Amino acid sequence: MRRIAPFLCLHLVLAWWSPVPAQEVQRHGVVFEAWIRDTFFDGYEPESYTQKWDIPATANLRHGGLPVNPKATKYRTAVGLGDALRQYDIDQPFILLVGFWEQDGDVKRFVNITPVTIHPETWRMMWGPVTRSDLEELDALIKNRDLDYREVRERAQAMKRAPPFSESLIVLNPKIGSGPRGQRRLQCSLRFDHLFDLLASHADRTPSDHPTLWGKPFPGPVRSAPRS
Repeated sequence: MRRIAPFLCLHLVLAWWSPVPAQEVQRHGVVFEAWIRDTFFDGYEPESYTQKWDIPATANLRHGGLPVNPKATKYRTAVGLGDALRQYDIDQPFILLVGFWEQDGDVKRFVNITPVTIHPETWRMMWGPVTRSDLEELDALIKNRDLDYREVRERAQAMKRAPPFSESLIVLNPKIGSGPRGQRRLQCSLRFDHLFDLLASHADRTPSDHPTLWGKPFPGPVRSAPRS
């Protein structure tokens, strides 16, 4: 039964049902990850959305035995990695599995799927001279609600543009919402060219009408409206 449930979930998500506006623009990511888990990892289901790895090493029995983090992003744009401190703390080999899509009307067509195996020494090199203390300082500023959000935005951007952050290949992305309850997060991303030039230099970065992952074609396109 465990293998049937993810398949049915994927089938339903792929169906052209009536859209839910608040969710439709994110549907492609849900579909992409469900397809990956069902096709390659025996329908693995995360115990929590806050767990360290989307797919832990124990669930990866056929593709290297490493933990896997799938990401879906627009073709030729940066890959969002999530919380900066959690990303900085990665100290083991892992697979970053990126699906790139292009918008075509109200659907997203995946045009490139690239798995990238990253080792700790390479990951540390990508951060350059940035230390965890540096990140903690920036993170503390962003989450300081004694300061007006506009001042926090200005100071955070100034820190981001200056060393050591300006010397890192990982891009820091402060998320600072307006008002007293707006979001306050420090996230990070990886530029498209850095991904292929430095981490996946032998991978084909060109778009394809029928992208595959480990010999399996992705079944898209996915009903997903453009972000407004």
